[in-house]
Amino acid sequence: MSKTRGGGLLRIREGGHARVTYVELFFDLVFVFAITQLSHGLIGHPSLMGLLETGLLLMAVWWAWIYTAWVTNWLDPERPPVQIMLFLVMAAGMVMTMSIPTAFEGRGLLFALAYVGIQVGRSLFTAWSVRHDRGLRLNFLRITAWLSVSGVLWISGGLLHDEARLACWAAAIAIEYASPAAGFWTPGLGRSKTADWTVEGAHLAERCALFTIIALGESILVMGATAAGLEWTPVVAASFASSFVASIAMWWIYFSFTAEAASQAISHSDDPGRVARIAYTYSHLLPVAGIIVAAVGDEWVIHHPVGHADPKISAALIGGPLLFLLGGVLFKRAVFRIWSPSRGAGMAALLLLIPVSPLVSPLVLSLLTTGVLVLVGGWESLAIRRRGHQLRG
Repeated sequence: MSKTRGGGLLRIREGGHARVTYVELFFDLVFVFAITQLSHGLIGHPSLMGLLETGLLLMAVWWAWIYTAWVTNWLDPERPPVQIMLFLVMAAGMVMTMSIPTAFEGRGLLFALAYVGIQVGRSLFTAWSVRHDRGLRLNFLRITAWLSVSGVLWISGGLLHDEARLACWAAAIAIEYASPAAGFWTPGLGRSKTADWTVEGAHLAERCALFTIIALGESILVMGATAAGLEWTPVVAASFASSFVASIAMWWIYFSFTAEAASQAISHSDDPGRVARIAYTYSHLLPVAGIIVAAVGDEWVIHHPVGHADPKISAALIGGPLLFLLGGVLFKRAVFRIWSPSRGAGMAALLLLIPVSPLVSPLVLSLLTTGVLVLVGGWESLAIRRRGHQLRG
């Protein structure tokens, strides 16, 4: 990222690393609550409709967070006006998060208003903050235009009910997820070019890593709270141990050398904005979703470790790690232009467990999926150690 121009609220860089500030960590606490609400919502509504609704809400929560992470990649969070903006986003985020359990019932409009307020309000503030930098100002005006269009659909959906609300919100989120790929093209304002996005790769990498820690923390809370309320029989203890090792394995896979090297690769890319957009804005949602789904599976398997695994338990125990590994494959491809054999093999192994899952108990299926994750982590570590820093795991 270049040095601040115009003396505004942009971070000043003289080739140094843009560190994550304490106010950014404080800001993330709202999203700790959001992840908890989402996982508990899926636990309470284990149906296809519940999955669709939770998935859509997760996409909205992620979009609010990642856009703010991009903004603080440009703006200096230690400046009072930026801090006030973050506190206001936190306040609206609390309203949005408290509305999650009944977002498809009585608090749909409240959720929509809070979400649109976050997205449009933050973007307008940023456009004002970078008004001395024509390129950045036009970029955020384009972003505001797209978010305003989708905002109409969010608010309209909040006034509707049931499937109509879901359809309206799905259209809104589709517009928002298409907008970066379209360069936020806006009549009269043109198109944003990723080559013009001055990105601090290390800052975005650290921010997304911290969000991953939030998701992993929720998995720890879920399995701990579930086991604490049960009699500690051998099968409950084994289920807890399997879930705990799975969380460790996901941490191991994510925070291997790849996570650290990604920030360096983005910084040295010819088009860091494009790489960061694919790797962090889009691909990074999949590992987060996978961790949340896996946490739901942990809760179910600790509660019901014996008997045959029903479809919902199988879907969570296999689908969670599958999403996690798929996100890693796409991330590595975006950043390093390589495919990950270890993650690909892990995904294949998980798919092979699908026909086996009705024949085994939830505990056995949990042990099998955990074993796959541990093997993937071991493969990656050995590959990195054997090939130095070439990242061919």
